[in-house]
Amino acid sequence: MQITKSSRHSKIAGVFGEMLVLYWLSKYGFECASVDHTGIDLIARNPHTKEVMGISVKTRTRTRGKEAECVNILAEEFHKIQNACKAFGCRPYFAVVVDAGSIIRVFITSLARFIELCPPTKNASYWRMSERHLAQYAGDPQVMTFQMSTETRRWWGWKGAIC
Repeated sequence: MQITKSSRHSKIAGVFGEMLVLYWLSKYGFECASVDHTGIDLIARNPHTKEVMGISVKTRTRTRGKEAECVNILAEEFHKIQNACKAFGCRPYFAVVVDAGSIIRVFITSLARFIELCPPTKNASYWRMSERHLAQYAGDPQVMTFQMSTETRRWWGWKGAIC
C-alpha cells in the first residue's frame, strides 16, 4: 500500500525525531532537554565525556522506492547551529533520523565530523543513505547510530495480507 503523508507530517515527523533522540540519550544516562531555539533542538550532557552537546535534529520520512535518498541540510543551518551553541556554550552536533519503510535509522555526530563526511556546497550538504554510505557510518567511531525495525500489522484501507 502506498503511504500518503498528512499535511502536517513534516512537523509531526520533526517532533517525533527530536523526541526519539531525546529518549535514546536519556535511556543511556545523558542529562538532556528539548529546547525551542533557532539552530538546536536538544541540549545534552554526555555522561562519558562530560561534553555539553547542542543537537540539531533533522528527520525525514522516505516512501517506498526512495529509502536511499540523501538528507539535504541547507547551508544556513550550519550558521544557526554554530550561533546557538556559542550562545549556550555547547558543542554543535547533528542528529539525522530517517524513517525508511520498515526501519528507522538514527545517526548522531559532531558538526565537525558531519562536515568532513558531507562537505557543504554553496547551498547545502547531503547526508547520503546508500548502502555504501550506511556501511561507512557504521564503521565510523565518531558516528553514533541506532536503528529500530517497524512493522504495521493492520491498517485502514489495507486488504488482505500484511504489507
